[in-house]
Amino acid sequence: MTDDTATAKKTSSFGFRDVDATEKVQMVRGVFDSVASNYDLMNDLMSGGVHRLWKDAAAAKLNPRPGEIILDVAGGTGDMARRYSKMARAAQQRRGGEDARVIVLDYNAEMIMAGVQKGGEPEMSWSVGDAMALPLPDASVDAYSISFGIRNVADIDQALREARRVLKPGGRFLCLEFSRPTASAIRKAYDAWSFNAIPRIGGWVAKDRDSYQYLVESIRRFPDQPTFKTMIEAAGFSRVTVTNLSGGVAAIHHGWAI
Repeated sequence: MTDDTATAKKTSSFGFRDVDATEKVQMVRGVFDSVASNYDLMNDLMSGGVHRLWKDAAAAKLNPRPGEIILDVAGGTGDMARRYSKMARAAQQRRGGEDARVIVLDYNAEMIMAGVQKGGEPEMSWSVGDAMALPLPDASVDAYSISFGIRNVADIDQALREARRVLKPGGRFLCLEFSRPTASAIRKAYDAWSFNAIPRIGGWVAKDRDSYQYLVESIRRFPDQPTFKTMIEAAGFSRVTVTNLSGGVAAIHHGWAI
C-alpha cells in the first residue's frame, strides 16, 4: 500500500544522468578528489587561458571593498579569492579602511588542500563546507560569489536560498558559470570542442577522462541564462543582471539582497 504522505526522492543531474540528490553529492566529491591536483592546469588547457579573463571580469563586477566579508563558495584552489583579496587591499591603500576578509569555502577537502599549497593572501581563510548548508549565521557577509561551481550542487535552488540567507541587507550575489552560447555557430563549435577535445585532454593530462566527460555534460545540463536568472530572483534577489562572456560560453549573474 502506498503512503500518500511519503515524499519522493529528489533527483539531480549528474552529467546526462539523473541520480538521487544525495548520491550526486558523493559522486561530485569523487570527481573533484580526482581532478584537484591538475585542476588549474586543466582550466588553462580547456579554455586556452580565457578563464582568467572571465574571472577578472567577475572580480571587477563584484568590486571588493575594504572591511568587507566576502564568501567565495566552491572556491576550490582560491583563484577568485586571491583576486578579491588583492582588489580589496588596493582599494584600502587608496582610501583607507579595515582589512577585508575573504573566506574560501569548498565541499572538497582535496581542492582546499591544493589551494593552501599554492599559497594565499593575508585576507584569505580556508574552510570545508556545503553550499546547501553554509556554516555561517544569517546576514553575516557583504558579498557572496560562486564561480564554476553551482552546476555541481545537488540542489541549486537550496544553494541560492543559502546565499540569500547569509548576505547582509544590500549584499551582493555573483555567480560565474558556463552558460549557453547565444549564436548557433559558436554553440556548434563549442560543443565540438568540449565533447571531443576536453575529455581527451583530461585523459592525457589528468589520467581521468571520465571526470572531464562529466564536467562537459554538467555544463550542457545547466539552465540557460534567462532560466537561471529567474531561479536567482525566486530565491529572493533583486536587480538581477546577466553579462555574457565570449558570446555566452560563460556568463556572470549578479544580484542584490535588498
